[in-house]
Amino acid sequence: MDRRTLLALLPAVAFAPALLSLAPPIEVAFAQGVDANAILNDPEAPVSGNPKGDVTIVAFLDYNCPFCKKAEPDLLRLVKADGRIRLVHKDWPILGDPSVYGAQLALAARYQGRYDAVHGALMAIPGRKIPKERMLEAVTASGADMARLEADRTAHATEIAALIQRNLDQADALGLQGTPVFLIGPLKVAAALDYDGFKQAVAQARAKGRS
Repeated sequence: MDRRTLLALLPAVAFAPALLSLAPPIEVAFAQGVDANAILNDPEAPVSGNPKGDVTIVAFLDYNCPFCKKAEPDLLRLVKADGRIRLVHKDWPILGDPSVYGAQLALAARYQGRYDAVHGALMAIPGRKIPKERMLEAVTASGADMARLEADRTAHATEIAALIQRNLDQADALGLQGTPVFLIGPLKVAAALDYDGFKQAVAQARAKGRS
């Protein structure tokens, strides 16, 4: 089945990135023919940090990816400490049906202004292959209005599916192979970074921007 369709999200896809190296593999993020503006400025994609920041980080993540969960606290720590980073969340559920469900929950929470809380709750669940029931428990504990979330998940099912599909298409266009992947300014890092790794990559992105 065509990997570019949402149904292709359901079979588990191997996620390969190695854990942190202080000198992570860094590539050019946007090759010729890739629509960078569509990736950076999708109006439906959740954004946190400083919306007018001088560096944009685009995070392609899956709620069943332990490497994503390892990197998340240090990424958020840097975004807060730096103050000039715009963070774009790309829910990219490639590790099975529960991952799709988690992405739907998080994106539905955006309609009540609770994306960050639900995203954080899902990322905080340890392990991989998280069952849907455990995800629902975590989201409930995050303080989201569950009745509204379920209503929004139903009412906005078409928009949510379309956003997930765009994320999948963009990942394909970028040639991504597994989670996590971070686009940091003009750079692409396919690795789970720690705080120093993120800080180093942001500094490199700023230096390239100045040059």
